[in-house]
Amino acid sequence: MSRIVSTAVAQMGPIARSETRKSTVNRMLEMMREAKARGADLVVFPELCLTTFFPRWLIENEAELDSYYETEMPGPETAPLFAEGRRLGIGFTFSYAELVDEDGRKRRFNTSIIVDQKGKIVGKYRKVHLPGHSEPQPGRSHQHLEKRYFEPGNLGFGVWRAFGGVLGMCICNDRRWPETYRVMGLQGVEMITLGYNTPYDHTGHPDIDSLTQLHNHLSMQAGAYQNATWVAAAAKCGVEEGSNMVGQSAIIAPSGEIVTMASTLDDEVIFAKCDLDMGKRYRETIFDFARHREPDAYRLIVERKGSIPPE
Repeated sequence: MSRIVSTAVAQMGPIARSETRKSTVNRMLEMMREAKARGADLVVFPELCLTTFFPRWLIENEAELDSYYETEMPGPETAPLFAEGRRLGIGFTFSYAELVDEDGRKRRFNTSIIVDQKGKIVGKYRKVHLPGHSEPQPGRSHQHLEKRYFEPGNLGFGVWRAFGGVLGMCICNDRRWPETYRVMGLQGVEMITLGYNTPYDHTGHPDIDSLTQLHNHLSMQAGAYQNATWVAAAAKCGVEEGSNMVGQSAIIAPSGEIVTMASTLDDEVIFAKCDLDMGKRYRETIFDFARHREPDAYRLIVERKGSIPPE
């Protein structure tokens, strides 16, 4: 018997710097209701979806910077998401900027959570692969200062039993790194949810940036296929505060095929019935890890960080 997780991806259009959390949460609530009306068990929202993508600016006032972070989850402004999820009987996942006191110091993470259909947080992940820079770069109209405003996640790539299967999470740049998917694949992941805010001009090389849409799907399709998992990916997209950001939110099958994709650069809900047992067939044949993997040949992956050519 198939194990179907009816999944919606809620792509979000631009969020202005002046937009309030209440306004943004109301947008999310509307899409959550639409997802439920289409039969969804789970709805996936984008990365840092409560605010504009603030790492594009140098923010030197600490109080202003702190205003973009959540110190509790749920908090007063996000509680309606949990209440409506419980009322509708729909789970959800999204990423937000998290500010915590840990190890006796103030720490900042780009964090994602999975919330079940009863409004309970069942999984938490902190973004590991932080792109960009810690200092402003000259000659750029928009900065990419994630390394300044966040530290690498300290929770690893966990998976959780939820929605009748095994779910994992990653965030934006994580999707480009094969290790992200493989660590979860080695824990039997059946669906990975992720959100992204991806600009067209983040590398500074026009020939690379012009392939951003290709690379967006290429990395997720490869990760899905090579680890026999569904990938449900939600973009925050469109022209946000002058920055052009990629859409193409998608639900990708364990075959690597894109099952459905957003067609706009605005708030849009896409939907698919995801059979978790589809991945099982790949895990028992082509990607039977126990039968075919040779970990002794891969030791450099964890022993070396940077690339070193032979002498």
